Amino acid sequence: MTLTQAYLLLGVAIAGEIIATGSLKATEGFTKWAPSLISVAAIIVCMYTMSHVMRILPIGITYATWSGVGIVALSLWGIYKYKQIPNIPTIVGLLFIIVGVIIVNTMNNNQ
Repeated sequence: MTLTQAYLLLGVAIAGEIIATGSLKATEGFTKWAPSLISVAAIIVCMYTMSHVMRILPIGITYATWSGVGIVALSLWGIYKYKQIPNIPTIVGLLFIIVGVIIVNTMNNNQ
């Protein structure tokens, strides 16, 4: 697997995490079957693809990217879907996460 393929798979893993976590609220504590199945299936896809990404990328880079992008994307989902508007310190924190993910991925010598 090439580095490009690893990052593409990481994108799939991130999408799976966003779908899994984004659908959790709709599961109502896993009492609703459809969103529960979506959430479980998406997290399985996420973990499977991440396990392959970690063959190429270091675990720290993989996890930092996966969690950072997921946090920012799910925050945006919360704004869009649930009208959960973040305050200024939260926005600043999210910007720091974005900068951190960029730094971790562009200044890593282990790739």
